[in-house]
Amino acid sequence: MDLSYAQHLEDHHLSVAFAGQREGFYIDVGAGHPVADNVSCWFYLQGWRGLVVEPQAELAGLYAHVRPRDQVFAGLVGAETGETDFHVVDRLHGFSTMRADVAALSGAGFATRRLPIATLGDLARVHDLPKVDFLKIDVEGAEIDVLGGIDWVRLRPRIILLEAVAPGSMAPSHADWEPLLLAQDYEFVLFEGLNRFYVAREETGLLARFLRETADWLVAPHLGHTNRAPFREDHPDHVFAKDLTGCFFASLPKMDRQALVAMLTARLSQDELAAQPDAAMRQRVIDRLFPPSNEARAGLAELDAPTLRTFYERVVDSDAFRVMTGRLAMSWDGGQILDD
Repeated sequence: MDLSYAQHLEDHHLSVAFAGQREGFYIDVGAGHPVADNVSCWFYLQGWRGLVVEPQAELAGLYAHVRPRDQVFAGLVGAETGETDFHVVDRLHGFSTMRADVAALSGAGFATRRLPIATLGDLARVHDLPKVDFLKIDVEGAEIDVLGGIDWVRLRPRIILLEAVAPGSMAPSHADWEPLLLAQDYEFVLFEGLNRFYVAREETGLLARFLRETADWLVAPHLGHTNRAPFREDHPDHVFAKDLTGCFFASLPKMDRQALVAMLTARLSQDELAAQPDAAMRQRVIDRLFPPSNEARAGLAELDAPTLRTFYERVVDSDAFRVMTGRLAMSWDGGQILDD
């Protein structure tokens, strides 16, 4: 394996069992980001495809751009169909869950949304799924609900892996749901510290190849060890990212003003953007864009604006912002000649 994308080498352990299989199908429940800490990403790159279940809309929406072969269900799975509360944790999307008590363990704020819930049996029928090579479940304490909605006649994954420690405490959490898997004639093969892996007993080839001891942590490079691609030479995309950084800064002064506003406000809700900004809100925007030592920012907080979006638009159109884009660009647009 050239690079592990998963949190705990899950993709490596699976790759050993599926050695040489160039095509396959997975179900990734609680898939999260399409690349970061993702169990199925490596398999996608090998030519596989799958059904991705991810209730967080921003993350689910990325799959169409990054992994277009995957089918995506932007909802929840459980033992029954309907609707239920889903608690979205600020920034720490891995803690988002159907369980409010688990969301609270993150120590961060969270918002509660009402989302559709389907069973895996329903999804298998609706999407007319082929033979499933592996099913991954990471649902922060709701594993038994997901397993309870499987039609074991229609859907029999060859391998099932589930996060098997309690969120926050990391205590073993498999006692409630493991008997269900054993009763369906799955054999436990490995616990690597985070997930428990089970193989259908009729899959003798997979059982023979599956590692029975956790692989050495250094058996493959880890995506999590490389970050900030433009600045890390060991990042797999460093060369392109460094060049892209220069291209972006060089084009920044000529970028469409509305495109800049859209980038700056991408993480704000429509309600926030439509609100009339008070003095504190205006000051936060200024402090986000300019350090206190920047004399050109003086007076920007007093710009007249009926909404926060309009305030951003007027700041982006100010002399201070325009010259800032020129300062950022000058090392790449020919203003200065620098040796790399």
